Amino acid sequence: MSKIKIFETKQVRTHWDDKEGKWFFAIIDVIEILTESIKPRDYWYRLKRRELNNRIELSTNCRRLKMNLQLLRITQ
Repeated sequence: MSKIKIFETKQVRTHWDDKEGKWFFAIIDVIEILTESIKPRDYWYRLKRRELNNRIELSTNCRRLKMNLQLLRITQ
């Protein structure tokens, strides 16, 4: 069950995992809302690099996961 959630008129891509019973949220969408950043992907990249220098790893070594954008296109 992938859905688009609305937070203060901003869209957040989500995915419900039945097996784990958890919601997953697109971190870039959340960063854009919370920081009001024009370039949330760059903000996330810099944050990960800064924390890695402090020996804190915020994500795994995998590349970005694809989220279904079809729902996003339908709602626009």
